[in-house]
Amino acid sequence: MIKKIAAVLAALVAVVLVLATTKPDAFQVQRSATVSAPPDSVWPYLDDFHRWRAWSPWEGLDPVMTRTFSGADSGAGAIYAWSGNKKVGTGRMEITGAQSPTTLTIALDFLTPFESHNTTVFSLRPAGDSTVVTWTMTGPNTYFGKVMSVFVSMDRLVGKDFEAGLANLKTVVEH
Repeated sequence: MIKKIAAVLAALVAVVLVLATTKPDAFQVQRSATVSAPPDSVWPYLDDFHRWRAWSPWEGLDPVMTRTFSGADSGAGAIYAWSGNKKVGTGRMEITGAQSPTTLTIALDFLTPFESHNTTVFSLRPAGDSTVVTWTMTGPNTYFGKVMSVFVSMDRLVGKDFEAGLANLKTVVEH
């Protein structure tokens, strides 16, 4: 009986590992929201890491999270590093490109609980008296990520956080 159970478990592991090889080498998560304000009113909340506490969906996950700001105050060269509980982990963001008020590019490095190096882009597009804000994260899909994606995609894992963050941003900017 134990041999049969072990054989079934080994077969299941093999299936997961084979399925993982069929997953793409990169991932993308993207969400958009419309904010009832011009791009110039939205931009300062993205371009300045000091203002992310007002809207970031991860800021409230660890009340004693440590934050470090360095480099430029805002825009290209601004750096934000954090260290917190297992919900937020440890990481660093650096604004690598800022074309006010249309495109903000960020190098996003997670160090714990899993190391990953991704790119985040915020695009702002005027839409009448409003702004369509699109939040995109792309990165390599490591073999470990591919194994995880057999069960749940990055889009499903992170997409809801992007939606919450954009809703928070909308609320902060509009009020």
